[in-house]
Amino acid sequence: MAASTFNIHQAKTHLSRLIARAVNGEEIVIANAGIPKVRLTPVRDEVVTRRPGRFAGDLHVTEAFFEPLPPETLASWETRREILP
Repeated sequence: MAASTFNIHQAKTHLSRLIARAVNGEEIVIANAGIPKVRLTPVRDEVVTRRPGRFAGDLHVTEAFFEPLPPETLASWETRREILP
């Protein structure tokens, strides 16, 4: 299904209708001068349940993890860089 595209003026005028359409599963795109800028999507109430140990057996740490970093890599972590405003 193709997205329905509306310019900003149309979106401002019919925002409540567009929200209802997005909540019902329609893909709504808002464009400026015909160029798509944003996609209107509903917020999903997703509850993420944490399950300790769910990756048990999937992740493996090899001995290389415990080896020292090469000097050039270590230096890049320790070099202080000024943050530009």
